[in-house]
Amino acid sequence: MMKALKYLLTLFLSILSLTLFAQREDAGDYEYDREVLFGINKNTNGGLIGGFSLKIGSRIDDSNFQFFGLDLANVKNPKEVRYTTNFGNSYIFGKSNYLYAIRPYYGREIILFKKAPQQGVQVSLLGAVGPSLGLISPYIIEYVVNRVETVREQYNPEIHQSTGNILGPGRIFEGLGNSEMAFGGNAKAAVNFEFGVFKSNVTGLELGYQLEGFTKEIPLMPTVENRQVFQSVYFTFFYGFRK
Repeated sequence: MMKALKYLLTLFLSILSLTLFAQREDAGDYEYDREVLFGINKNTNGGLIGGFSLKIGSRIDDSNFQFFGLDLANVKNPKEVRYTTNFGNSYIFGKSNYLYAIRPYYGREIILFKKAPQQGVQVSLLGAVGPSLGLISPYIIEYVVNRVETVREQYNPEIHQSTGNILGPGRIFEGLGNSEMAFGGNAKAAVNFEFGVFKSNVTGLELGYQLEGFTKEIPLMPTVENRQVFQSVYFTFFYGFRK
């Protein structure tokens, strides 16, 4: 976590320095009233792709916007480690459940530095809060019972003790139909950097901190400490449209 924070802080300071250098006096000509943004997320509680996001914003005044958003994320336990089986497949040893988080939220955004229509970088600060719905979905593995029989079932450390008998994970979203629900809330604060040369299109990076809590502990890995509160640093690459 500390390494990620140091990396994000360094990235923030570097981009901010370039931004201040690149601003122009005619940046006020870059005006818009509404925007729709789509994003791909990477965070310290996720995998290669941590999730996806949608944000719809509207102008309040020259420097303030409000927005509604929706994040879809796969939340992992920090102690998850992927292993390769004797059969060449990879799976997460000790994992019993997935946690898919659905996060609707409302937020405000303050523009610190505006960009010119075809030059520069726009920098803004944003904060958002909202409810969270967690889908606790069984993590399915394929397990060798004997020489001729295999089963596909949720990982259970009391039953699946021999790692050599694990063939690999189940199909993607295989256990989703047997999911349990958990309710909670989420909040985030971020710095937004927007690039691009066209007024109607948006390309940029959101760099921030995410806090999420549920009303009960989420049993992602039965053999280690599990949590009901998750925190992470994240960055989201986004693209969208304005008018």
